[in-house]
Amino acid sequence: MRRLFPVTDLTPADDEGEWSLDALADAYAYPEQEGPWLRANMVSTLDGAAQHDGRSQPISCESDMRIFGTLRGLADVIVVGAETVRMEGYRPARAREAFAARRAAAGQGPAPAIAVVSGSLDLDFSSPLFTAPLVPTLVLTGAGAPPGRITEACVVGADVVIAGEGSRVDPARAVRELADRGFRRLLTEGGPRLLGQFVAAGVLDELCLTLSPMLTAGDAQRIAGGPSVAVPERFVLASLLEEAGFLFTRYRQG
Repeated sequence: MRRLFPVTDLTPADDEGEWSLDALADAYAYPEQEGPWLRANMVSTLDGAAQHDGRSQPISCESDMRIFGTLRGLADVIVVGAETVRMEGYRPARAREAFAARRAAAGQGPAPAIAVVSGSLDLDFSSPLFTAPLVPTLVLTGAGAPPGRITEACVVGADVVIAGEGSRVDPARAVRELADRGFRRLLTEGGPRLLGQFVAAGVLDELCLTLSPMLTAGDAQRIAGGPSVAVPERFVLASLLEEAGFLFTRYRQG
């Protein structure tokens, strides 16, 4: 049984309290605004681990993946770090019939693009993410990226976006560059290092965080890594769902 807490206005899809994809899509709809909106989707255990054995799947659940798919179905582009692409074996986003009408009405393509953040371009350009995407994959990199790797990316059809000086990608510039290309509904799925960079740059608008009722101990990464911010930024709880002990939270900038 899925339960609804008063902090959200999501309406149950039926008398049993089950949530349809349409209900979730309505609840997680992007706000209507001119500029870009960057949301993150992450999962964490009770003791703060964002991964187990280097992957997020072991601490996730079926409902978490349902929300994961909904957030993808609403996004223009999915921004992800190169390490996460390698660890999670990323593939192109696929078109889903459940979101086809909604995407068409919003002027979106059949599936979100994937944008990979990588300063070194240490990526497998022979993988399906680059050779068989429904929408061309973007690569966000710095002006100092290896020219040979930039050429390889272009040869396979990737859209290389320079979003920083030297070998680093500037998070705020990455958001601007994507918005300038028409990608206003942004979703980042990590990893923790990339999310930490967005947090430190002050460009994260929303965090969709699944709290998993698990304990892992060990030294796994948190959902956001890297340098700390000078002053913690307060977010406001926008909605909260619960199923089988998993909490599905959504926080927005206050």
